[in-house]
Amino acid sequence: MTRLMTTTAALMLAAGAAQAADDLTLQLKWVTQAQFAGYYVAKDKGFYEDENLNVTIKPGGPDIAPTQVLAGGGADVTVEWMPAALAAREKGLPIVNIAQPFKSSGMMLTCLKESGVTDPGTDFKGKTLGVWFFGNEYPFLSWMNHLGLPTQGGPDGVTVLKQGFNVDPLLQKQAACISTMTYNEYGQVLDAGIAPEDLVTFKYEDQGVATLEDGLYVLEETLADPAMQDRLARFVRASMKGWKYAEENPEEAADIVLENDETGAQTEAHQLRMVREVAKLTAGSNGALDPADAERTVQTLLSGGSDPVISKAPEGAWTSTITDKALQ
Repeated sequence: MTRLMTTTAALMLAAGAAQAADDLTLQLKWVTQAQFAGYYVAKDKGFYEDENLNVTIKPGGPDIAPTQVLAGGGADVTVEWMPAALAAREKGLPIVNIAQPFKSSGMMLTCLKESGVTDPGTDFKGKTLGVWFFGNEYPFLSWMNHLGLPTQGGPDGVTVLKQGFNVDPLLQKQAACISTMTYNEYGQVLDAGIAPEDLVTFKYEDQGVATLEDGLYVLEETLADPAMQDRLARFVRASMKGWKYAEENPEEAADIVLENDETGAQTEAHQLRMVREVAKLTAGSNGALDPADAERTVQTLLSGGSDPVISKAPEGAWTSTITDKALQ
């Protein structure tokens, strides 16, 4: 009897050990919204659980810098744009891209047609342009450097309006153009009653200055641990399953995002539109970073005139180690 009880206890302990999921914390770049639908879908549909992961998703916000959270140990992985990550790396933070769910950029400038802006090369001069900061300004500054436009104002340059994360400067005509994402703020402009024919948009992709957005980043020291490498590979694999599910099931994905929005600030119509627009950016990505896309980002940032975003090409700023394991 004693032997039977001992064996049973051992089996129970072994089963418990097998069931103990590995913890992992993800820091988002912004608040809970469909920009991050793939991660919420992966959690809701049990894709992380299938990979024996217990994933905590931490929303971002205007007072949260993802790279600082990562540096402070508040997250294992963060969602960040590559310009901000490379700028942080050059300043000493050993941050590394491990996966790239977003293949294309959704960033653009949206202008009122009445402002007379039809050609960035000639019509931005003397205009006020709304720009996001907190690391989001780097693609814009690089673009202006490419155009040879100073950002300190004056008739031969542009005046930069530090834009909040809203579209008010355009609605109130404080700026000729503002920063928008194809999946978010552009829709907010339309919802405010401005017709598409009264707007002019310039996508960074079309202007040849697009940089990679919404990649997954960790610290170099995290990659030094083989067990963490395995955990990250499982996380990327499950996350990409979530992204592909969101692409194919936008209505369900939008509902899942809404269920996770503790603020209650999001609406079903806006989140559904966002899911569909974001799907255009994740389309064609299996999570692996295309080195050509990364090099394009680097060259865009380096060749931006006398004040480039980064001063030299980075070394070790991205790795395929995790996606190679995830895609086996």
